[in-house]
Amino acid sequence: MLAFIGRRISLALLILFGSTYLTYQLAAYSGDPLAGVRESTDPNKEVIIRELTRTLQLDVPPPARYFLWLQKALGLATGTPDFGNTVLLRFPVIDQISAAIPITIRLLLISTILAIVLGITFGVLSAIRQYSRLDYSLTFLSFLLFSLPIFWVAVLLKEFMAIQFNDFLARPTIDLASNLVIATLLAVIITGFVSGTRKRVLITFGVSFSTVFLIFFAAGATEWFRYPSLGIFGITLLGASCAVGFTHVFTGLANKKALGAGLTSVALGAAVYYPFGALAGPGTNYPLMLAMAILMLSSSYFVGYFFTKIDKGPVIRVSMLSAFFVGLFTVLDKLMQTWDTYYELSNGRPIETMGSYNITLQSNDFWVVNLDLLTHLILPTTALTLISFAGYLRYSRASVLEVLSMDYIRTARAKGMPEREVILRHALRNAMIPLTTLIAFDIAGLLGGAIITEAVFGWRGMGSLANEAIVTQDLNLLMGTFSITAFLAVMATLAADLIYSTLDPRIRIRK
Repeated sequence: MLAFIGRRISLALLILFGSTYLTYQLAAYSGDPLAGVRESTDPNKEVIIRELTRTLQLDVPPPARYFLWLQKALGLATGTPDFGNTVLLRFPVIDQISAAIPITIRLLLISTILAIVLGITFGVLSAIRQYSRLDYSLTFLSFLLFSLPIFWVAVLLKEFMAIQFNDFLARPTIDLASNLVIATLLAVIITGFVSGTRKRVLITFGVSFSTVFLIFFAAGATEWFRYPSLGIFGITLLGASCAVGFTHVFTGLANKKALGAGLTSVALGAAVYYPFGALAGPGTNYPLMLAMAILMLSSSYFVGYFFTKIDKGPVIRVSMLSAFFVGLFTVLDKLMQTWDTYYELSNGRPIETMGSYNITLQSNDFWVVNLDLLTHLILPTTALTLISFAGYLRYSRASVLEVLSMDYIRTARAKGMPEREVILRHALRNAMIPLTTLIAFDIAGLLGGAIITEAVFGWRGMGSLANEAIVTQDLNLLMGTFSITAFLAVMATLAADLIYSTLDPRIRIRK
């Protein structure tokens, strides 16, 4: 294993060297960073040209100049990596990248996780319900989303999820016609998950339509969208629903131990609702939130551990996931309680269409500041998730269908193994092997940025830096952003190879 890792790292370093060298040469020969200065009418033009030529070392041929850049980038002379300065403002490239990386991670991390989880989940459902109403619906949705350009989706989200929604908040009531349309659409979507006789489908549609209609009618009548809240009863109800759902997925509802562990974790989460509200005031900080999360998950682990003596793994997963979502709902409720304050501070336009934060927001409240960050994340995260979700859905569906046709799956079913265990312990584990590469590269691409999305929503992340470097022919900035992206890409390849052997023991690595 160590020999294999050593060979892969050596190959990765060679690929990094080759890719950065070729990129440097192509960028150096394709443009002239002094073109704008040459065309200017500044009387000191020649002095500026000489100064930039000396600073950027343009009098050195690009092949030799690359090694001068590499020496600085690796910090071989000074011991500190130095990617140089930008051409226009003479800012250090490393400072520009350091400021852009947190913004890019905040933008892409949530959307990538959501796309992976939702895409694989619905892909598996589509595969095990092949040629059903659900399968056809998800296939149509995936092809539709896959074909849409990201900038068009972003513009639609700006119009309907920001501008129109902000206008709606001024008078948050839902008229009868809109409520009927919303209830019908959501009922059709919910009914798509049901298979069986026509009677069962019609009953599901009727119940779903009535439930959604009543929920939105109550929300409009109470102006819930203006003054949202979950409360302890809403959190408990949602948490109990999650506990039942996780029990059904991991062990089956017949396993009373798992269901009991999940519901116990929900009860513990509901019990700390009011103490959490007292502790988590305006002066809350991230270390305190992290400590609370660790305490909550640790407690749920022991709940699952002591609830059963055999097959503890699935019970512990149900317990911890139930506790996690109860905590998530509790934090969401706290943010909802801050919504009215944030609404006033944002001048009645809380859903922003540009930027990563509100530069005019005057507040030191922990919850107001984080609510501002979340509202700026809604539109770009939704756009990126929708596009990536379609790809993961199709890949996971195809991979699971291929695995389900294997002999060992038929053998497992013939032995009487429950279908749930066949899917989760055998089919999904092996279906994840081809998806591993896709996931690894998407995670590695977190720091690569999203050029189009960042441009549409006015975020200055790694994608914007790369685009700026190309437009201004800034070689130092381009190589700084490219080097980080290339490094993560080759490391993702190495990580994927190592994960293969964990997912499938049949894979053996030659030493």
